[in-house]
Amino acid sequence: MTPTILRRAALAGVALSALLTVAACGGADDAGGMTHDAGSATPSASSSATATANDADVMFAQMMIPHHQQAVAMADLAPTRASDSELKDLAAKIKAAQDPEIATMKGWLTAWGKPTDLPSDHSMPGTSATPGHGMPGMDAGMPGMMSEQQMTDLAAAKGPAFDKMFAEMMIAHHKGAIDMARTEQADGSNPEAKALAARIASDQAAEVQTLQKILDRL
Repeated sequence: MTPTILRRAALAGVALSALLTVAACGGADDAGGMTHDAGSATPSASSSATATANDADVMFAQMMIPHHQQAVAMADLAPTRASDSELKDLAAKIKAAQDPEIATMKGWLTAWGKPTDLPSDHSMPGTSATPGHGMPGMDAGMPGMMSEQQMTDLAAAKGPAFDKMFAEMMIAHHKGAIDMARTEQADGSNPEAKALAARIASDQAAEVQTLQKILDRL
């Protein structure tokens, strides 16, 4: 074999070796890319935050849902029965705020694997179910809840009589919700539930002031 042929064979071997090296690197890169893609498809651990709750969080949601539902039912009466425009506007605001909160709390309970209905014994720690304080509404072992008779009386009222009754009842109802929210802030562990409790306490305290002003001028 001539030296020229030997040189050509050697160069071909080098080229083949380089080609194989590039292909191997490319395969490694592809494998690395596949590993990265698979890692990116893993669900984020942050989604587990909502699923972590203690007994106080669960009780807060289970009690606040029917509490909110009654407030919405009261607010639904205002458009056809109230005569005071400011009271009508406030009733609409209450409904608009509390309807989505009901859905949120039901979602939490589902995520926590807990029933959305209240257990038979549902007195919330830190709250009182004893009537008093000169205001209506300490029914069903839950502060601020109206009795069926009170709801019937409200539905039967119209004009200024409805306005006065609605303001009195919603003040009591809101104060009960504030008590429940403060208990959640103190005893709860879920950050989202505690944040909602803080918002409820703040928003409803402001609405109590507005309702009291309306009541004072009626």
